[in-house]
Amino acid sequence: MKNAGRFQAFVVLVLLSAGGFLAGCKSAPDLTQDQAKTIIQAKYDTAPGTVFNIAVDDRGMQQGVHANYWLGVKRYPNGYWGDFKLTPEGTKLLKLPSGGDTIQWRPDSPNSSNYTAVVVPLATVKYKARDLGDIQTIAGNKTVTYMEDVDLSGLPAPLQAIAQNPGNVLSTQRMATFTLANGAWTLQSIQ
Repeated sequence: MKNAGRFQAFVVLVLLSAGGFLAGCKSAPDLTQDQAKTIIQAKYDTAPGTVFNIAVDDRGMQQGVHANYWLGVKRYPNGYWGDFKLTPEGTKLLKLPSGGDTIQWRPDSPNSSNYTAVVVPLATVKYKARDLGDIQTIAGNKTVTYMEDVDLSGLPAPLQAIAQNPGNVLSTQRMATFTLANGAWTLQSIQ
């Protein structure tokens, strides 16, 4: 009987200890898509702007002439090569990766649809997060895939239109990883 009483006392003590332990443990808070998007966007908003190279195709060259960003200054005998000089308006907004002020337009043929030249806006761009997928739990961390878009809103409308042409990557799929720190989810990395 003595052993049965001790055993019951031991069981009660174990149950009370386990209950106290479990009451002291708090589960991790949920991480919603809205919260994840807010955390990711805050990272993008506080980061310095990024240089964004714009690939200019044949249509973009025409748009640049109409926007007065560059003018044709030389046409070659083959009829489809040309040199285009940046205008004063163009030099306020753009630079060329190789320096100088002349775009050397040299497609392989008159119908070469994939030829591009590159210009670099002087204004930097930021990124925006959109279309977050389902949040996954991996080894105690949370991950989410989403689309990262280049925010062209800081560029003039004609330059935004040129950047919308084929050859420019304006959206990339990314994955964000979050870790729990001091009871709150924080952004660990973006890949």
